[in-house]
Amino acid sequence: MKKSLRFFLRFHLLLFFSVFFTLIDPKKVQAFTGNYGINYGRIADNIPSPDEVAVLLRASKIKNVRIYDADHSVLKAFSGTGLELVVGLPNGLVKEMSANESHAMDWVKENVQNFLPKTKICGIAVGNEVLGGADSELWGALLGAVKNVYNSIKKLHLDDVVQITTAHSQAVFANSYPPSSCIFKEGVDQFMKPLLDFFSQIGSPFCLNVYPFLAYMSDPENIDINYALFQSTQGIDDSKTKLHYDNMLDAQIDAAYAALEDAGFKKMEVIVTETGWASRGDSNEAAATVDNARTYNYNLRKRLAKKKGTPLRPKNVVKAYVFAIFNENQKPGPTSERNFGLFKPDGSIAYDIGFHGLKSSSAGSSHLSFKV
Repeated sequence: MKKSLRFFLRFHLLLFFSVFFTLIDPKKVQAFTGNYGINYGRIADNIPSPDEVAVLLRASKIKNVRIYDADHSVLKAFSGTGLELVVGLPNGLVKEMSANESHAMDWVKENVQNFLPKTKICGIAVGNEVLGGADSELWGALLGAVKNVYNSIKKLHLDDVVQITTAHSQAVFANSYPPSSCIFKEGVDQFMKPLLDFFSQIGSPFCLNVYPFLAYMSDPENIDINYALFQSTQGIDDSKTKLHYDNMLDAQIDAAYAALEDAGFKKMEVIVTETGWASRGDSNEAAATVDNARTYNYNLRKRLAKKKGTPLRPKNVVKAYVFAIFNENQKPGPTSERNFGLFKPDGSIAYDIGFHGLKSSSAGSSHLSFKV
């Protein structure tokens, strides 16, 4: 009888702890379930409606999508489509959300909870490229905003559905060449480390916006463009790790891993939340051509399709959101900023990188019929 009782208690204790640790496992929520996604920027007056965009993405078999706000016309259009969406809390709201948890709760209810589960909102990006950015006041507000948004998600019992992140530019790094020498920039590190500590507690990845295009443009005399475009090249060797890199994107991702390890977060995953290549630019942006954009984005798709890691983290499959669906004709800055799109406003492809579901038009270009 005593044996049976001990067995009964041991079995149920094991069952309890198994369920308990499953429930508290912070890594079970993943906003990015595939390894290829796309950014849906809308700073333009000539792009298709959100309903048409949903058709285009489904035809192209792209299910992972990021937007930079929580526009309700997009959230409604994506309802029932199966597309998995990361919404953005804009930089302009970061201070407000940091200062007032009830405002964060209101925002989450209005822009996330109200649309679940029909619209598959699987992530919230709190701010974009805040740390290292021009507005240093936002740096100190970011962690508070992240915590308040996460606490709101948790109180609504959505923390097993919606992942909280924020994306960083390479402005947060110092000494990124060779990759193993990369660390977080002085001044940024005091804000970055508490943020990373919180993200490690809730199981969020490090999100990185990274552009070999911009790196090449900054130093074309010393960087082989083939290295930036995933083309055949001698590549580089990292003397510290003895690792070889045959393309710049892998090196840039591993630089982020090196900075994370230096900061004490060796196990944190890096996800590329923006990367791409401009197809047109100003006179001083000679690398911004259709051929180069096609080459980069085609080879990027091939690289991601291999489902491989990087030299430093071979077991961490590289995941990336390409920038972007469309050219955005109202974006400020150099011409290249307005020419990162894979598709034209009429739904035709800007250049062919092998998407399926697009039909040939009589003009010889590929386009999608927006009729379902």
